[in-house]
Amino acid sequence: MNHLWDLIHAERAALADDLANLDEDRWRQQTLSTAWTVEQAVAHLTAGASLGFWAWIRSIVGAGFNADLHNQRRLEEQLGPTPADTLERFRETIDSTVSPTGTLPAWLGEVVIHGEDIREPLGLHRDYPEEVLVTLLTFFESSNFTVPSKARARGLTLVARDVRHWVGTGPEVEGNALDLIMAMAGRPVPAERFSGPGALDFDARGHERSQRR
Repeated sequence: MNHLWDLIHAERAALADDLANLDEDRWRQQTLSTAWTVEQAVAHLTAGASLGFWAWIRSIVGAGFNADLHNQRRLEEQLGPTPADTLERFRETIDSTVSPTGTLPAWLGEVVIHGEDIREPLGLHRDYPEEVLVTLLTFFESSNFTVPSKARARGLTLVARDVRHWVGTGPEVEGNALDLIMAMAGRPVPAERFSGPGALDFDARGHERSQRR
Protein backbone atom coordinates (compact mmCIF):
# COMPACT_ATOMS: atom_id res chain seq x y z
CA MET A 1 0.00 0.00 0.00
CA ASN A 2 2.78 2.44 0.83
CA HIS A 3 4.35 1.73 -2.55
CA LEU A 4 1.15 2.70 -4.36
CA TRP A 5 1.08 5.94 -2.38
CA ASP A 6 4.62 6.59 -3.59
CA LEU A 7 3.42 6.22 -7.20
CA ILE A 8 0.46 8.53 -6.58
CA HIS A 9 2.68 11.17 -4.98
CA ALA A 10 5.16 10.98 -7.86
CA GLU A 11 2.39 11.48 -10.45
CA ARG A 12 0.97 14.46 -8.58
CA ALA A 13 4.42 16.02 -8.38
CA ALA A 14 5.09 15.45 -12.08
CA LEU A 15 1.78 17.05 -13.04
CA ALA A 16 2.40 20.07 -10.81
CA ASP A 17 5.83 20.55 -12.41
CA ASP A 18 4.33 20.32 -15.91
CA LEU A 19 1.87 23.11 -15.08
CA ALA A 20 4.31 25.45 -13.35
CA ASN A 21 4.79 27.85 -16.27
CA LEU A 22 1.37 27.97 -17.92
CA ASP A 23 0.01 31.36 -18.93
CA GLU A 24 -3.54 32.50 -18.09
CA ASP A 25 -5.00 31.44 -21.44
CA ARG A 26 -3.74 27.87 -21.11
CA TRP A 27 -5.20 27.57 -17.61
CA ARG A 28 -8.62 28.37 -19.16
CA GLN A 29 -8.27 25.77 -21.93
CA GLN A 30 -10.80 22.94 -22.05
CA THR A 31 -9.60 19.49 -21.03
CA LEU A 32 -10.57 16.10 -22.45
CA SER A 33 -13.14 16.09 -19.65
CA THR A 34 -14.88 18.89 -21.52
CA ALA A 35 -16.94 20.12 -18.57
CA TRP A 36 -13.75 21.43 -16.94
CA THR A 37 -10.95 23.83 -17.77
CA VAL A 38 -7.37 22.98 -16.87
CA GLU A 39 -7.68 24.97 -13.65
CA GLN A 40 -10.92 23.24 -12.68
CA ALA A 41 -9.46 19.79 -13.33
CA VAL A 42 -6.50 20.62 -11.09
CA ALA A 43 -8.90 21.82 -8.38
CA HIS A 44 -10.81 18.53 -8.74
CA LEU A 45 -7.61 16.59 -8.08
CA THR A 46 -6.94 18.75 -5.02
CA ALA A 47 -10.43 18.04 -3.72
CA GLY A 48 -9.98 14.32 -4.23
CA ALA A 49 -6.76 14.38 -2.21
CA SER A 50 -8.45 16.30 0.60
CA LEU A 51 -11.61 14.27 1.29
CA GLY A 52 -11.61 11.32 3.65
CA PHE A 53 -14.39 8.76 3.81
CA TRP A 54 -16.81 10.59 6.12
CA ALA A 55 -16.27 13.95 4.43
CA TRP A 56 -17.00 12.27 1.10
CA ILE A 57 -20.17 10.66 2.52
CA ARG A 58 -21.43 14.00 3.83
CA SER A 59 -20.69 15.66 0.50
CA ILE A 60 -22.34 13.07 -1.73
CA VAL A 61 -25.41 12.85 0.52
CA GLY A 62 -25.61 16.65 0.58
CA ALA A 63 -25.55 16.61 -3.22
CA GLY A 64 -28.48 14.19 -3.32
CA PHE A 65 -26.13 11.45 -4.61
CA ASN A 66 -25.52 13.54 -7.72
CA ALA A 67 -21.84 12.88 -8.42
CA ASP A 68 -21.52 15.79 -10.85
CA LEU A 69 -22.90 18.25 -8.29
CA HIS A 70 -20.68 16.78 -5.57
CA ASN A 71 -17.59 17.12 -7.79
CA GLN A 72 -18.46 20.68 -8.82
CA ARG A 73 -18.99 21.85 -5.25
CA ARG A 74 -15.76 20.33 -3.99
CA LEU A 75 -13.59 21.61 -6.85
CA GLU A 76 -14.98 25.12 -6.44
CA GLU A 77 -13.73 25.05 -2.86
CA GLN A 78 -10.22 24.40 -4.15
CA LEU A 79 -10.11 27.14 -6.80
CA GLY A 80 -7.75 29.91 -5.77
CA PRO A 81 -8.11 33.60 -6.63
CA THR A 82 -5.57 32.98 -9.41
CA PRO A 83 -4.40 29.84 -11.28
CA ALA A 84 -1.08 30.10 -9.42
CA ASP A 85 -2.97 29.84 -6.13
CA THR A 86 -4.97 26.88 -7.43
CA LEU A 87 -1.73 25.15 -8.40
CA GLU A 88 -0.20 25.88 -5.00
CA ARG A 89 -3.19 24.27 -3.29
CA PHE A 90 -2.64 21.20 -5.45
CA ARG A 91 1.06 21.16 -4.56
CA GLU A 92 0.09 21.10 -0.90
CA THR A 93 -1.69 17.76 -1.45
CA ILE A 94 1.13 16.03 -3.33
CA ASP A 95 2.10 13.92 -0.32
CA SER A 96 -1.44 13.52 1.03
CA THR A 97 -2.59 10.02 1.95
CA VAL A 98 -6.21 11.10 2.36
CA SER A 99 -8.77 9.33 0.14
CA PRO A 100 -12.46 8.40 0.30
CA THR A 101 -11.60 4.67 0.19
CA GLY A 102 -8.54 2.50 0.39
CA THR A 103 -8.79 1.42 -3.26
CA LEU A 104 -5.45 2.97 -4.13
CA PRO A 105 -5.21 1.90 -7.78
CA ALA A 106 -8.33 4.00 -8.37
CA TRP A 107 -6.65 7.10 -6.97
CA LEU A 108 -3.53 6.42 -9.01
CA GLY A 109 -5.87 6.22 -12.00
CA GLU A 110 -7.51 9.48 -10.94
CA VAL A 111 -4.29 11.46 -11.21
CA VAL A 112 -3.12 9.73 -14.40
CA ILE A 113 -6.45 9.99 -16.27
CA HIS A 114 -7.09 13.59 -15.26
CA GLY A 115 -3.42 14.33 -15.84
CA GLU A 116 -3.87 13.20 -19.43
CA ASP A 117 -7.16 15.12 -19.67
CA ILE A 118 -5.02 18.17 -18.93
CA ARG A 119 -1.79 17.34 -20.76
CA GLU A 120 -3.14 16.24 -24.14
CA PRO A 121 -4.94 19.51 -25.03
CA LEU A 122 -1.89 21.45 -23.82
CA GLY A 123 0.48 19.39 -25.97
CA LEU A 124 2.35 18.10 -22.91
CA HIS A 125 3.80 14.60 -22.72
CA ARG A 126 4.75 12.33 -19.83
CA ASP A 127 6.64 9.05 -20.03
CA TYR A 128 4.87 7.09 -17.31
CA PRO A 129 6.79 4.47 -15.37
CA GLU A 130 6.02 0.96 -16.57
CA GLU A 131 4.75 -0.01 -13.12
CA VAL A 132 2.12 2.75 -13.24
CA LEU A 133 0.86 1.59 -16.63
CA VAL A 134 0.77 -2.11 -15.70
CA THR A 135 -1.01 -1.35 -12.42
CA LEU A 136 -3.70 0.67 -14.21
CA LEU A 137 -4.15 -1.79 -17.08
CA THR A 138 -4.78 -4.55 -14.56
CA PHE A 139 -7.05 -2.45 -12.35
CA PHE A 140 -9.25 -0.92 -15.06
CA GLU A 141 -9.69 -4.25 -16.88
CA SER A 142 -10.82 -5.94 -13.66
CA SER A 143 -12.96 -3.28 -11.97
CA ASN A 144 -15.87 -0.94 -12.62
CA PHE A 145 -15.04 0.96 -9.42
CA THR A 146 -14.98 4.57 -10.66
CA VAL A 147 -15.81 4.13 -14.36
CA PRO A 148 -17.29 1.11 -16.24
CA SER A 149 -13.84 0.15 -17.54
CA LYS A 150 -14.27 -3.57 -16.94
CA ALA A 151 -17.45 -3.53 -19.02
CA ARG A 152 -15.66 -1.69 -21.84
CA ALA A 153 -12.94 -4.36 -21.92
CA ARG A 154 -15.17 -7.39 -21.42
CA GLY A 155 -14.52 -10.28 -23.80
CA LEU A 156 -11.30 -8.78 -25.17
CA THR A 157 -7.60 -9.31 -24.61
CA LEU A 158 -5.86 -5.96 -24.35
CA VAL A 159 -2.21 -6.21 -25.37
CA ALA A 160 0.04 -3.30 -24.42
CA ARG A 161 2.93 -3.46 -26.86
CA ASP A 162 5.12 -0.90 -25.14
CA VAL A 163 5.15 -2.60 -21.73
CA ARG A 164 4.73 -6.18 -23.02
CA HIS A 165 1.74 -6.79 -20.78
CA TRP A 166 -1.71 -8.14 -21.54
CA VAL A 167 -4.98 -8.42 -19.65
CA GLY A 168 -8.32 -10.13 -20.31
CA THR A 169 -9.45 -12.95 -22.56
CA GLY A 170 -10.92 -12.96 -26.06
CA PRO A 171 -10.01 -11.34 -29.38
CA GLU A 172 -6.88 -9.24 -29.11
CA VAL A 173 -6.71 -5.45 -29.19
CA GLU A 174 -3.15 -4.19 -29.52
CA GLY A 175 -2.01 -0.70 -28.65
CA ASN A 176 0.12 1.34 -26.31
CA ALA A 177 -0.67 0.97 -22.62
CA LEU A 178 -1.75 4.57 -22.08
CA ASP A 179 -4.15 4.50 -25.04
CA LEU A 180 -5.73 1.28 -23.77
CA ILE A 181 -6.09 2.77 -20.29
CA MET A 182 -7.60 6.01 -21.57
CA ALA A 183 -10.08 4.12 -23.75
CA MET A 184 -11.17 1.96 -20.82
CA ALA A 185 -11.64 5.16 -18.81
CA GLY A 186 -14.00 6.48 -21.48
CA ARG A 187 -11.74 9.00 -23.18
CA PRO A 188 -11.71 9.37 -26.98
CA VAL A 189 -8.76 7.56 -28.57
CA PRO A 190 -8.29 7.50 -32.37
CA ALA A 191 -9.24 4.10 -33.79
CA GLU A 192 -6.02 3.86 -35.81
CA ARG A 193 -4.02 3.55 -32.61
CA PHE A 194 -5.46 0.06 -32.08
CA SER A 195 -5.05 -3.09 -34.14
CA GLY A 196 -5.95 -6.76 -33.93
CA PRO A 197 -9.13 -8.81 -34.36
CA GLY A 198 -10.85 -7.11 -31.41
CA ALA A 199 -10.01 -3.55 -32.42
CA LEU A 200 -13.26 -2.84 -34.28
CA ASP A 201 -15.32 -4.00 -31.31
CA PHE A 202 -13.24 -1.88 -28.96
CA ASP A 203 -13.68 1.14 -31.25
CA ALA A 204 -17.44 0.54 -31.51
CA ARG A 205 -17.67 0.70 -27.75
CA GLY A 206 -15.85 4.01 -27.97
CA HIS A 207 -18.50 5.37 -30.37
CA GLU A 208 -21.20 4.29 -27.92
CA ARG A 209 -19.41 6.30 -25.21
CA SER A 210 -19.30 9.35 -27.44
CA GLN A 211 -23.02 9.18 -28.13
CA ARG A 212 -23.82 9.05 -24.42
CA ARG A 213 -21.58 11.99 -23.45
